[in-house]
Amino acid sequence: MDHAADVPDVFDPRIYARGIPHERYRLLRERHPVARQAEPEIQGWPAGPGFWAVTRHADVVQVLRDHRTYSSWLGATQIRDPDPADLPFLRRTMLNQDPPEHGRLRRLVARAFTPARVDAFAARVRERARTLLAGARDSAEDGAADLVRTVTDEYALLNLTDLLGVPAADRALLLEWTVRIIGYQDPEDAPAPLLGPDGTPLNPRSPALLGEMFAYARELAAHKRAHPGDDVMTALAEAGLEPAELEMFFFLLTVAGNDTVRSAAPGGLLALAQHPDAYRRLAAGTVPPDRAVEELLRVHPPVLSFRRTARVDTELAGQPIRAGDKVVVFHASANHDERVFTDPGRLDLARTPNPHVSFGDGPHVCLGAHFARLQLRTLYEEWCTAMPAPELAGLPRRLVSNFINGITRLPVRVSGRPG
Repeated sequence: MDHAADVPDVFDPRIYARGIPHERYRLLRERHPVARQAEPEIQGWPAGPGFWAVTRHADVVQVLRDHRTYSSWLGATQIRDPDPADLPFLRRTMLNQDPPEHGRLRRLVARAFTPARVDAFAARVRERARTLLAGARDSAEDGAADLVRTVTDEYALLNLTDLLGVPAADRALLLEWTVRIIGYQDPEDAPAPLLGPDGTPLNPRSPALLGEMFAYARELAAHKRAHPGDDVMTALAEAGLEPAELEMFFFLLTVAGNDTVRSAAPGGLLALAQHPDAYRRLAAGTVPPDRAVEELLRVHPPVLSFRRTARVDTELAGQPIRAGDKVVVFHASANHDERVFTDPGRLDLARTPNPHVSFGDGPHVCLGAHFARLQLRTLYEEWCTAMPAPELAGLPRRLVSNFINGITRLPVRVSGRPG
């Protein structure tokens, strides 16, 4: 049956610059929970064959957990098809692998990324939150500051580079690489894309554009072997990884590790600014901070979508799917599924249970979730202690992306008494 006429588009990255398209998601959940989406040419990026958009919570969880049916390895995990020549390269990272190969690499990096190592950075994370918030307040013009520029970008980046063990002089490189790779759909957030011989933009994840990052990863690993420290790169350098595996781990940790908090932190502060009653409950201590973090992640997941490829002919929510079809899960839609969340449009900082999928599910659940939660909880606690109730001082700007739920500007009033 052809439902194209009444199936809303949730592919075009420009839609997300206006906000998460909750009404479109609701219509899909209600009428077409596994909906065919066109994939037209946009902003120079070539057209694709289309995909199935999965919007209900139960179906999203099923796709993320069932790696035998829905593969990360076959076509990688971005909606847009990679150049076939790049696919073997992309499959080196555990993000684009399936068990059992995925499990071997995940166990290696998990030994470096332990909760104990993360928790050892808690005091440093808190001091950084205090310093950045004070700096934003002290340098504010007319009592307002762009929190992305003055607080959250630096907060996410510096916390990650501390954990990785990246020297202070090199930290700006990591932000540059992240912006290039994550913001590539946004003509304002990223530099102009490099074009291939056919005049189409080059995928920023292609080996041709990651050489600089990989060379740095090799140099840093060699430095850590000679000068070990209590950090993740030392642990990875000593883990016996193949050079290509180490490079891809550095790529994954640098980009995913940075952008998870870089996206979630301003999203949480924006939600609090838009819901002053919820903020007052948090600041008064009547809502547990850990629970508040989960609700803020539910309403502002850092990642909007992830792609899988069907290994075999199958059926999902009554919709036949053919082997080779792209199947894309939409996290923000699953997090607002009325079948799972009571009154999902309401920000309820005390919501429990809260089975959001903002960090994914199944074998690929976010490895850095513990570190992300620590940073978010700390930032919100320090805001409540030292800053006035968040109030928008202008319009936020969202990232043009159907992948990352980013905020690129967040003007907020920062002058006034705490509370």
